[in-house]
Amino acid sequence: MKYTSDWRDFEIIATGDGEKLERWGNIILLRPDPQAIWKASVDYTNYPKISGHYHRSATGGGAWEWLKPTPEEWTIKYKNLKFIISPMNFKHTGLFPEQAVNWDMVMEVLSKRPNAKVLNLFAYTGGATVACAKAGATVTHVDASRGMTDVAKRNVALNQIPYESVRYIVDDCQKFVAREIRRGRKYDAIIMDPPNFGRGANGEIWKLTDNLDDLIANCVRLLSDNPLFILVNNYTASVQPAVIENVLRKNLQGLHYQIQTYEIGLPTAENLVLPCGGASYVSFL
Repeated sequence: MKYTSDWRDFEIIATGDGEKLERWGNIILLRPDPQAIWKASVDYTNYPKISGHYHRSATGGGAWEWLKPTPEEWTIKYKNLKFIISPMNFKHTGLFPEQAVNWDMVMEVLSKRPNAKVLNLFAYTGGATVACAKAGATVTHVDASRGMTDVAKRNVALNQIPYESVRYIVDDCQKFVAREIRRGRKYDAIIMDPPNFGRGANGEIWKLTDNLDDLIANCVRLLSDNPLFILVNNYTASVQPAVIENVLRKNLQGLHYQIQTYEIGLPTAENLVLPCGGASYVSFL
């Protein structure tokens, strides 16, 4: 499992009973986490510092309960990167802090290739977009949600990244990739964070188990003559990490590469590491 211990503005204080107690800057949130099946080491109900508690509904979804006055948004830092935090529907905060381990990896690679072209698919609020652009890459940021793309633009501006370093596309990722193939566009690196299920900008249906193979096959066609990497994140518990690796290997036949497949986690103050999904990272030789 890979994880970083370099966060200062974020930490997991405690886990268990299907929840996690987190500090985001100076604000404490309690959110569900289905991986934390063990007994909690903290009595959440009597923990005095909690600002917000996300309660899941038995019928799906859920809602925040605010226990203290809390701003609608605030910012945190990871090394030289800054991000907007804003509690959203369905427990999200606008950032996946476990991805910092991948940000470190891709920033190191991109810093050695000035002006590398990166395609970031299912790009959400732009964590990877910020990391890549900060390392000197030009990034095409693609997400079906205009609202999340607007947050990504603000994250990029917050980091004082030149506006021309990022191209923002609100579209279905599969349709966009198909158009880029027809246009003859090429990319040195591709990052994707596909959900298990989603809808495109015009209602297109995405299902990871049905569509990922075709998407990766098309993404391979977008690689430049001297590509750097492909990074595929996976949060779908029913799809094991080896499945993503197999999809990649199937579509990379004939290319020279190395592949790492690994779990991603976050260390906790209890000396545990909370699992947070997995990733496959392809580096080209």
